[in-house]
Amino acid sequence: MSTTVQDLQRRLIALGFSLPKFGADGDPGSETISAMSMALDELVTRRRGAEPLPAPAKPGPATLLPADWMPDAKMQRVIVHWTAGTHSASETDRGHYHVLIEGSGKPIRGKPSIKLNEAPAKTGYAAHTLNCNSGSIGVSMCCMGGAIESPFSAGKYPMTREQWEAMTSAVADLCRRYSIPVTDKTVLSHAEVQNNLGIQQRGKWDFTRLAFAPSVVGAKACGDMMRAEVRAKLS
Repeated sequence: MSTTVQDLQRRLIALGFSLPKFGADGDPGSETISAMSMALDELVTRRRGAEPLPAPAKPGPATLLPADWMPDAKMQRVIVHWTAGTHSASETDRGHYHVLIEGSGKPIRGKPSIKLNEAPAKTGYAAHTLNCNSGSIGVSMCCMGGAIESPFSAGKYPMTREQWEAMTSAVADLCRRYSIPVTDKTVLSHAEVQNNLGIQQRGKWDFTRLAFAPSVVGAKACGDMMRAEVRAKLS
């Protein structure tokens, strides 16, 4: 069963992290993100010295992706995108990413094998991130065709909560399979690559806004929300 924002909020409250303004309202706003950050900081403080942090993802069964989608390979990170298209994966989309999530939450396998993106990238690799494809798994949500960043408009194919939930499950599966720790340099959106990894991109904003959560604004806020949900699914 997938973890919802409201589930996370209730767990935070049970652990003593206050959400005084909005409580467990199911909206992943700045108050919830701040509480999740505090909870993670406290976890790091408690565990520092006892074991190295961040710890690699725990081994366990995949919850969304078939095992044969994840061949043996040494991978360093997962970069998450949107296709800037419709809610369905096109043949072009499948050529650029390893995993795609359609608007309904259905996962679609990309054409290139993850193995081809093992560093150094091999002929036929998934070219999903400028100058950052070696060692990088590309996951993309099928959505946001015709979207505008400012003033924000999600267009005719807005990102759905269902595909976001499936995306975070897919990323958790990939982190488990490839022992990728969840940090802002190893699990990140395309919009975070330039700032977090120092690799210049071309004005990519996937994703700095979430159509289903308009109060979450900016690459870091969206990335922090994604990583918090991935961590929750890994734990």
